[in-house]
Amino acid sequence: MASSASALEIEAGYVVKMMLQFCKENSLPQTFQTLQNEYQVLHNTGDSMDTFIANINAGCWGAVLLQVAQLNLPRKKLENLYEQIVLEMVELGELDSARAILHQTQVMGVMKQEEPERYRRLEHLLVCTYFDPNKAYQQSTKENRRAQIAQAIASEVSVVPPVRLVTLITQALKWQQHQGLLPPDTQFDSFRGTAAMKQDEEEAYPTTLSHQIKLGKRTHAECARFSPNGQFLVSCLTDGIIEVWDYTSGKLTKDLLYQTDESFMMHEVAVLCVDFSRLSDRLASGSADGEIKVWCIQTGECLQRLENAHERGVTSVTFSRDESQILSTSFDTTARIHCLQSGKMLKEFSGHTSFVNNGIFSTDGTRVITASSDCTVKVWDLKTADLLQSFKPPPPLRGGDAVVNSVHLFPKNSDHIVVCNKSSSIFIMTLQGQVVKSFSSERKGDFVAASVSPKGEWIYCVGEDMKLYCFSQQSGKLENLMKVHEEDVIGIAHHPHRNLVATYAVDCMMKLWKD
Repeated sequence: MASSASALEIEAGYVVKMMLQFCKENSLPQTFQTLQNEYQVLHNTGDSMDTFIANINAGCWGAVLLQVAQLNLPRKKLENLYEQIVLEMVELGELDSARAILHQTQVMGVMKQEEPERYRRLEHLLVCTYFDPNKAYQQSTKENRRAQIAQAIASEVSVVPPVRLVTLITQALKWQQHQGLLPPDTQFDSFRGTAAMKQDEEEAYPTTLSHQIKLGKRTHAECARFSPNGQFLVSCLTDGIIEVWDYTSGKLTKDLLYQTDESFMMHEVAVLCVDFSRLSDRLASGSADGEIKVWCIQTGECLQRLENAHERGVTSVTFSRDESQILSTSFDTTARIHCLQSGKMLKEFSGHTSFVNNGIFSTDGTRVITASSDCTVKVWDLKTADLLQSFKPPPPLRGGDAVVNSVHLFPKNSDHIVVCNKSSSIFIMTLQGQVVKSFSSERKGDFVAASVSPKGEWIYCVGEDMKLYCFSQQSGKLENLMKVHEEDVIGIAHHPHRNLVATYAVDCMMKLWKD
């Protein structure tokens, strides 16, 4: 037997209602009002019908009025509600509240024009020396009138399950997967209607300038970072401003309304470090006055402020794996862990004798690894804050020890780290301090910063000579060398998915380089 599938038709009004509900749930009142005015679609919904009716029957008029303000009700039913509220305010002796509702609300103003006798009766009650319930409630009772009003208004209101629009989209995607139209575990771009397949690029070193960003005349970036989802590039400036960039255009991200309004995320002094949460929805920043702030990237709102996280400038910040804590390092020679919920310091790692330049969590999350200007790398137990290992990378060819600029996780081996010190070499080392592999520029200039490609195929260093060094992890050789700035380079950041790096320098420029 042949069967035919009938097409489902959805009225445009219902689509608009779901959009209105989405705006309501996400606190977008201006968008809600604009949509409702544009399409002339009534959106009478409540979160809980039982609670709404119970509030009317109990005379909780404050809560009722807040709910009613979001509804479009027939004039007669609104007049009955407001009349009941006025009567009860008079009965309670709250004459000022009753008078305000009677004289200052639009619905009672219409009653004054359309039903003057009814309106004058309410005005008369305001000046009476006594309150007669039988006369005021017209031979009924307060409770019966409340019940009648509740029933009448309830018939105008619908209860909608939460996140209805998102639920329907999710169900549609699941059905497409069920039909084999989408492969399992595939991210879907619901806006463009296509599967968002992440490009698995073969890692290659950058050779071409993609974009050149002028950060300002008197300010430069002290730090830059790509978000883990690859959507954002953030720069942190010496004037305290944090900017979010669209790396595909080299321009400020205008999708973030606070940037469009020039209401940037800010510190009062230079921002020295930044880190994204794993989901890329939050941003932690540390400044030269020892303060740490946590931001909502979509709204620019400061979610947490740790005013005295350190006694001196914060040199690095890192979210813990569960994003409940922040690891920070400082010029005050310590590394600390703060609880994001309480803002309290939970642990301090002290033992370095000079600036701690950065800190990271080990891959398994059980240890903290710090790099310091005292020329050492230290490994700490996360739970006890006990020092487990302390070692120095090999010294420069010129002799003496060298400041350790940074340490990085090595993607190819969870027990290895990449160590960059102020020398012309960079090292892959174990957490016990043994050198696994070294990469040398064979030049006199020292490295100032480093980055590792997402898969660990390439190790990048920027040097005092303003050049970018590209080392092949496999061959151990310097495969490419190019000048990236005209003045001292401060740092480098690598995109999480693409062959794209950002470099920034004291020339007030941030440059994006691609393969």
